[in-house]
Amino acid sequence: MNAKHIELISSELGIAKKQAENTMNLLAEGSTVPFISRYRKEVTGSLDEVQIAKIEDLQKRYQEVDERRAFIIKTITEQDKMTPELLEKLEASWVLTELEDMYLPYKPKRKTRAMAAIEKGLEPLANLIMDQQETGALDEIIKGYLNEQVLTGDDALKGARDIIAERMNENAELRDKMRKLFNNTSKFTAKVIEGKEEEGVKYKDYFEFNEDITTIPSHRVLAILRGEAEGFLYGTIAPVEEDALEIINDQFVVKKNTPSGEQVAKAGTDAYKRLLRPSLENEFRAQAKERADAEAIEVFAENLRQLLLAAPLGPKAVIAIDPGYRTGCKVVALDNQGNMLDNDVIYPLEKNYKRDDAEHMLRKWVDKYDTAAIAVGNGTAGRETEEFVKKIDFGKKVIVFMVNESGASVYSASEVAREEFPDHDVTVRGAVSIGRRLIDPLAELVKIDPKAIGVGQYQHDVNQSHLKQSLDRVVISCVNNVGVNLNTASKHLLAYVSGLGPSLAENIVKYRKENGAFKNRKELKKVTRLGDKAFEQCAGFLRIENGDNPLDNSAVHPERYEVIEAMAAKQNCTVQELIGQTDLRKKINPKEYITEEVGLLTIEDIMKELEKPSRDPRDEIAIFEYAEGIKSMEDVKPGMQLPGVVTNITAFGAFVDIGVKQDGLVHISHLSNRFVSNPSEAVKLNQKVMVTVLEVDIARKRISLSMKDNEPAQGGGGQRRENNNRGGGNNNNNNRQPKKEAPLNDFQAKLLALKKKFD
Repeated sequence: MNAKHIELISSELGIAKKQAENTMNLLAEGSTVPFISRYRKEVTGSLDEVQIAKIEDLQKRYQEVDERRAFIIKTITEQDKMTPELLEKLEASWVLTELEDMYLPYKPKRKTRAMAAIEKGLEPLANLIMDQQETGALDEIIKGYLNEQVLTGDDALKGARDIIAERMNENAELRDKMRKLFNNTSKFTAKVIEGKEEEGVKYKDYFEFNEDITTIPSHRVLAILRGEAEGFLYGTIAPVEEDALEIINDQFVVKKNTPSGEQVAKAGTDAYKRLLRPSLENEFRAQAKERADAEAIEVFAENLRQLLLAAPLGPKAVIAIDPGYRTGCKVVALDNQGNMLDNDVIYPLEKNYKRDDAEHMLRKWVDKYDTAAIAVGNGTAGRETEEFVKKIDFGKKVIVFMVNESGASVYSASEVAREEFPDHDVTVRGAVSIGRRLIDPLAELVKIDPKAIGVGQYQHDVNQSHLKQSLDRVVISCVNNVGVNLNTASKHLLAYVSGLGPSLAENIVKYRKENGAFKNRKELKKVTRLGDKAFEQCAGFLRIENGDNPLDNSAVHPERYEVIEAMAAKQNCTVQELIGQTDLRKKINPKEYITEEVGLLTIEDIMKELEKPSRDPRDEIAIFEYAEGIKSMEDVKPGMQLPGVVTNITAFGAFVDIGVKQDGLVHISHLSNRFVSNPSEAVKLNQKVMVTVLEVDIARKRISLSMKDNEPAQGGGGQRRENNNRGGGNNNNNNRQPKKEAPLNDFQAKLLALKKKFD
């Protein structure tokens, strides 16, 4: 373990060196971030997943610096140009740009203008001019450097300036000063490319754009870069040129009132325009892109987290409808685990006998499959189909939900879908995905590339490697936070469990098919290639309902079962009784069970888990209804107050679905009556909100909304469930119900007023 890495990481993250060292050791041993965060709190000092992931990233970064430094030292040493002073500077630096600046004079490069001038014998002239100490007239001195390759005095001076300019460019001290100037005062400017005004009208905001590099938000950086890539914009990053030239002149004490000084000043201008500015502009452009990527990825990751942790209906039989006009609506019946029982096509939107046939079939299916809810996709014809279904009398309570179908088409055409439903076409698979999203969003959405879900900002423009790493971490975090039913989870869901991966997940499913349901967690060790380390990492996140040991259906890790058994023995009861009886648990003194291996933090976690084993951290599902009579953009008028659902959050605001197939934008300045610096402070994904329509632009398909003076509705961030069923699409508790109706709040009162208005 590199002691310097530990020191740097602890300093950067503001944590103790021991925390950094212990975490790095756990990672080196193959422990995963969720496992370390959940089951090694004493070792890390309760570091959370974000901190642990940052330690992992920083360690990789410093390893890359080490590798680059070693290469630079080796290269310079092989050139016989290494000095003790240079070596000391290289070994003391932990910033890549500093290392590269020191390496620049020794870096192998293609033949430059300075190299050509040196070959012509002009280096002594360059030295003389750069010293600004000519002993005679410069014109006379130059004559001594004329030859077959240098025909005129101007040629000699030009070559000398090329040498001086390259030296300036490779001067580490000057580059450091210039970098600070760029960092503190640069402007990011953008202009439209001549003749592209009409074709690139969507970038009109950037036709004459100028903003400080220190304050420009990520979405503007990415928009400009996209505009450049598409050939509509030309962007630059640079400080005021006069300020840059003044730094160069001060650095080399240029005496402009002498002939040599004039030449040095000219060389400085050339060095800046031809070498320094392009080099530093590329560097700062890359940094701006990197920062913008990081912010955009962070927004996307948070949106994805909220989407994956959206409230599930739970294990109930569902009918799912993928709406359509001409081709009809694809309908599937699913059991409480999401297995398809039936599929068909109905035509509820045609005004003839087919409408009656559709109603008859839905009634029949609800009765036959004991359906508890109907999921309707929110795409084309979604509102009309929802309205049709809600008017049907099923003879019992059947709740109708509108389900966001973004990405369902991607799933339906994927290899995963083809493997699950080889005998059905994409339309049937899409309907199945819609229904499963209602039963358990997390279990279904892990099968889809997160980029296809539609909750990002410029996700196709950012660094794809960094995006994938971040989104994978989010999926892993969510899956392990909720927990997975070992006996019902798909291999796609199991693959995200700590310590498993696709291969072991497939082996688990294969074992399950051959041997039946797992009866206890220990049985996992019989799975092919699932060794002790994998068992350690995954066991606490896998659940077994109605198994041999009640603790197997909890988040208590098997390595701590003995602690609970000791608690039960002291209370003269069984583990099951200890879980079920509050009075017994109240008699336990946690401090009695602290050992060298088991600290108070772990004991406290165990006590919380015994109180509510297998509790699901996700919110309870809430019923939501759009405003009646509002089905298209033509129905929306400025001044209307409408209910909506937050579908996407970006750096500049939030998009809200008000039921007209075109999401409206609530700009960050209209998210709240108070100042909001980050939209995530004001709203959450899937949150139910009340919005006021500001503007409707049908031609550009834009709706401007405001949340000012509108209190957010409940849902998408409400109370936690108190029942004991578990998530991951693997529950067996069929008594789960949506929230019971509460007395009318302000939001509901507005809904009622709207209903009366449109009635």
